[in-house]
Amino acid sequence: MSSAHRDHPLDALLHPFADGLLRWPQDGRVLFLRAREGAALHAARVPALVATQPFKPEAARLARIGIELIDEDALPAAAFPLVLVLPPRQREEARALLAKACVAVAPGGVVVASVANDEGAKSREADLKHLAGSLGVVGKHHCRVFWTSPGASVDAALHAQWLRADAPRRIADEAVPGGGFMSRPGVFAWDRVDAASRMLADALPATLRGRVGDFGAGWGYLSMQVLARCPQATSLDLYEADARALALAGENLRNAGVPVQCHWHDVAQGVAERFEAIVCNPPFHALGRGERPDIGRAFIAAAASALQPRGSLWLVANRHLPYEDALGTGFAQVRIVAQQGGFKIVEAVKA
Repeated sequence: MSSAHRDHPLDALLHPFADGLLRWPQDGRVLFLRAREGAALHAARVPALVATQPFKPEAARLARIGIELIDEDALPAAAFPLVLVLPPRQREEARALLAKACVAVAPGGVVVASVANDEGAKSREADLKHLAGSLGVVGKHHCRVFWTSPGASVDAALHAQWLRADAPRRIADEAVPGGGFMSRPGVFAWDRVDAASRMLADALPATLRGRVGDFGAGWGYLSMQVLARCPQATSLDLYEADARALALAGENLRNAGVPVQCHWHDVAQGVAERFEAIVCNPPFHALGRGERPDIGRAFIAAAASALQPRGSLWLVANRHLPYEDALGTGFAQVRIVAQQGGFKIVEAVKA
């Protein structure tokens, strides 16, 4: 596997075990928070591994290799002799994950985390030190791996503070029906309506009708706007790969007044349902930082397959992203509705 495709934080996380600095527990299950499948995980042959992963594509890869997935927001306390963590980039979300790791670890157990140097490694190391005291540290693969001392004592006040900082909360925004929405740190545009989605909402015609799909729904803004602007919409299906965002979308649409289905699903794999209209602000990143226009193209192909004849896709995207070929392949009519602020709004009609 080329270095460009290596998962360096995962490789680094497992390095202390391969190098003899740390040992796998002889008894009990190992918990892996935000686990990712990769060559290093296969090589490590981690005993009795269970994992959390809210991102559907990664969760599916873990499930395919037989790893048990459990609910990250309902972890048993003091249950695991070893907890591995790949913290996310967002600070409050990462701190809460470290706090959960320190509660889930059994007495005398160890928490081990790995973060890339250019994604806040020193900050996350300092966070875990503040929470649990002195750490072991090693650098590898342009990452820092750090772990607690066996039986480390957790700062209870700091633990509670970090869990509160990550908790779902109401965000006030007059652009959202009802004046606000439920969100939490770490989900896309968690504390605001992103400009691209706002632009698409403003362009939606009141004539959208019937069963409407929202591909890449996030915390539910576009679906909320469909309900507010399109009185002939009779039902909504929300598809979102981030389970944390999808749970928020369900809360935000609790009183929708029409049937709402929330699907934890990777749209790039296609969908089985059929729609009269689809709204979409597709992601162009996965868990890494690099642009992934292939994801948007896969969303467009999925929309073309999921629409009824003469159904319409309303899409917003960055103007520079190369989606024209995918739109031309899947749709009979394509028009640019608006271009502004680096974004483009596209209406595409299926033959």
